[in-house]
Order: sequence, then C-alpha cells, then structure tokens
Amino acid sequence: MINTETTALTDSLGRPIRDLRISVIDRCNFRCVYCMPKEKFGSNHRFLPNEKILSYDEIEKIARQFVALGVKKIRLTGGEPLVRPKLPELVNRLAKLPGLEDISLTTNGSLLTRENAQQLKDAGLNRITISLDALDDATFMAINDVKFPVQQVLDAIENTNTVGFDSIKINMVVKKGINEHSVLPMAEFFRGTGH
Repeated sequence: MINTETTALTDSLGRPIRDLRISVIDRCNFRCVYCMPKEKFGSNHRFLPNEKILSYDEIEKIARQFVALGVKKIRLTGGEPLVRPKLPELVNRLAKLPGLEDISLTTNGSLLTRENAQQLKDAGLNRITISLDALDDATFMAINDVKFPVQQVLDAIENTNTVGFDSIKINMVVKKGINEHSVLPMAEFFRGTGH
C-alpha cells in the first residue's frame, strides 16, 4: 500500500514524478522483431493468465494512489492495449480521478478503428501515440512479422485525426539494416500534418 500522506513522489535526484506508465496487458497481436520476436513469443509462449492481470478496479485504485502523490499524466500501454476488452471503460474511470490532467495511449494502431478512436476520445483519452516503423509494406511486414499491412495503420492515424485528437504522435523504432532507409520518407510523409 502506498502511503498517501507523503507529499509527493520524487526520483533519486529529488525531482517530482508526474508521469505513470501502466501496462494493461502483456499480449500483443504483432511479433515485432525488436519487441516480441516469434523466437521468444511464439505459439507456445505462456502469457499471464487472466487472473494475474490487474483488473480495471485494481488499476483504478493504484492510479488513484499515484495521483494523490502528485502524478498528473498516465500513459496506457501493453503489449498492445487495444487487445484488452473494454479499454474505453478504463479510460473513463481514470478520466474521473481528481487531479489527473492527461491520459494517453500507445498502440500499434492495428485495432484502432474510427469507432474505437471515438469511444476512447469520448471516454476522456487526451493523446495517442501510434507505432509505425516504415511506410512500405515489405519493410513494415518484415518488422511486425505477422504480415499486417501498413495501410491499416495509416487508416488508424486518419481515424484518430478524424475524431478530433489534437495530439497524435508517431513512434518509429529505427533498426540498422532493417528500416533506417525509412527515416526520411517518414519525416516527409508527416511533414506539415502536425503529427
């Protein structure tokens, strides 16, 4: 149990801790070569059983304690957080915490339909980070290793934009010999979009 009588959380240098990252699930539908390669996370890999994953009640309780200690921003991650059922419900619960100023989500975009994006926004999500490691299918599919097409992630970015998210961050992991040739095309593609 966290002692909420303490005035604030600080790091080892005495700086206040304002950001909290919460992983809502350990599973992902991609097998990115830099994150969850098939060699380690193949069909025989044992992910946490459902009863070992924090419930939304438990996440809300922990978040409430951290907000009482000065946390202002929460980032929801995974695995792939959109694999977790009813994620907008959790966002809505967190958005009601007094003192919490910002809730963001990091996703690979594969499940980010326009409907899902709207539900997340309506629930109180402020910002989204979408992972995109290349713009060409060959490179993108080689990285995600499940043959997922890049256009569907580009559609997810557009879905997020369409429902009115002001802050859409594109996250690219650059690996030498794999996708460093994609850096300039990525910068050019998003130039002027605000993303």
